[in-house]
Amino acid sequence: MLRRLLPVAILLGGLVAFLLLGLERYFTYDLLYRHQATLAKWVAKHGAIAAAVFVIAYAVVVAFSLPVAMLVTPVAGYLFGTWLGAGLSVIGATLGAIAVFLAARTAFRDLFRARAGAALSRLETGFRRDDFSYLLFLRLVPIFPFWLINIVPALLGMRLGRFTLATMIGIVPAAIVFASVGAGLGMVIERGERPDLGILFEWRILLPLLGLGVLSLLPVVFSHLRKPPAVH
Repeated sequence: MLRRLLPVAILLGGLVAFLLLGLERYFTYDLLYRHQATLAKWVAKHGAIAAAVFVIAYAVVVAFSLPVAMLVTPVAGYLFGTWLGAGLSVIGATLGAIAVFLAARTAFRDLFRARAGAALSRLETGFRRDDFSYLLFLRLVPIFPFWLINIVPALLGMRLGRFTLATMIGIVPAAIVFASVGAGLGMVIERGERPDLGILFEWRILLPLLGLGVLSLLPVVFSHLRKPPAVH
């Protein structure tokens, strides 16, 4: 049992250590501005290495649920440009999400099933029938915390491949938005301003995301419409 809890203990320990050591002070736009010339030069000189380091760093941030994740994608846009930055962010975030998914499935799924019993069995059956569409909707529409959406599918028995694909596709739009904000980060900081990370929740951005979310649920609607009526 203790061995099964080890992955979760490591992830929680990393988060606790991050908070206790106050490491969030190293993730600020002021610090980025002070070192932007050095960073830009290093990225230009070591492009492939810089991309790999960024992906690993982003995966760690997501895996340990560090409270700086929203800052990382704009930094990717700043360092690598909108499209490459968004792509690297999607890869890093997906890898981190997989780590949380596997840790939760290893540690808690059997315990959760034993406690929930028949109620979970019915919920799991309904979820697994359209799990890809449900997860895609949750990824596209930023309603629930990212870490929570990594855990729930693991407890409900979603397959890793489907979880990975739905995650990768679902986070693309938000990654592009944040990376595009970061692409103009240098000029924003020089003006003494801060990037508007709340842009994702403006109606001009949120409405298209909601539209994509609704489209992702169409297979669920069609599957229910095709079901034969219950015979009494």
